[in-house]
Amino acid sequence: MSLFDLAQTAGQLACDQFGRDAHWLVAAPGRVNLIGEHVDYNDGFVLPMAIDRHVVIAASPNGQRVMRLRSTAVEGEATIDLDRPIEPTAEGQPAWSNYVRGVVAGFVSKLNDGQSNGAAVAAIPGLDCVIHSDLSRGGGLSSSAALEVAKATLLEAVTGHTLEPVEKALLCQKAEHDFAGVPCGIMDQFASVLAKADHLMLIDCRSRHVQHVPFNNPDVRVMVIDTCVQHELTDGGYAARREQCDMAATALGFAALRDATLQQVESAADVLNPVQLCLAYHVVIEITRTIATAEALRRGDWSTVGQHMYESHESLRDKYTVSCAELDHIVDTGRSIGDAGGVIGCRMTGGGFGGCAIALVRRDAADDVAAEIEK
Repeated sequence: MSLFDLAQTAGQLACDQFGRDAHWLVAAPGRVNLIGEHVDYNDGFVLPMAIDRHVVIAASPNGQRVMRLRSTAVEGEATIDLDRPIEPTAEGQPAWSNYVRGVVAGFVSKLNDGQSNGAAVAAIPGLDCVIHSDLSRGGGLSSSAALEVAKATLLEAVTGHTLEPVEKALLCQKAEHDFAGVPCGIMDQFASVLAKADHLMLIDCRSRHVQHVPFNNPDVRVMVIDTCVQHELTDGGYAARREQCDMAATALGFAALRDATLQQVESAADVLNPVQLCLAYHVVIEITRTIATAEALRRGDWSTVGQHMYESHESLRDKYTVSCAELDHIVDTGRSIGDAGGVIGCRMTGGGFGGCAIALVRRDAADDVAAEIEK
């Protein structure tokens, strides 16, 4: 479905559910990360791209001081009282609404000149919103960040208060930290806000500098393969790994694992516990791999890109332990098809514990590869 068709469907659903035409239609894309997994919160480098799957919000003013939210992905309605301080979900409210609540609270703070989460100013009217998406929830394609960015974009349109792109991405990241309880890095929100067509983004997660790396070879396609195993980054596995990384960096005397060298990690067995040692090893090597992959892409060295993708998956499977049997099976299938069959490289993408794998495939073999993996 094209974005235009997706938006038209969202608008019709809003009309059907709330009895009036949508006044605003906004969208934000999901993303896949070609390489550089679990290093954004370690101040490393990542290489994501936006994809042609989106979260769309259709909204209309309701003349009240309440925001009503409905999602076509789940049943139930969430409400936000705009005359009261906005806090994480109360009992009886759906947990997914925390991603929206956090964005509204952050936007209110911006409109109130940085004041803590007070009542919303009159610039935000009551709204009826329908959320519609062709991004799978829990699929590792950053549906949560796309929802946050779409909501921030809606508030920009409604209030006329435009945020700087980086400011907008950081507001959405803070919403996920403070309201959804996921200590994510900056990659997902940056990709949804700042992506450029036909380019990957080499993001320095410390300086927040973005280099747009051309990715427009007509003979290469990106294939996203859904395991249909949904993950929940709020279940503790993600946060536990981030905490262990922070502890490892502190033990090594660094602000973040980005500052460590491979030699320093390899000689730190007496300082780091076995889990921290494995996580640190992955982070340090993955950062190097990501920079090398961007350089290989610039010179059209697809063989090296594919090699780095497989190495990344193996490290995420064995060192970071965030893969699963279904992801491993997909990657093994891609490797068995091989370059001769049109698969350049394959790996898990996203936080792991399920979700999606990503493959780079030759365009003329894409249909055959898809059929083999689907089988």
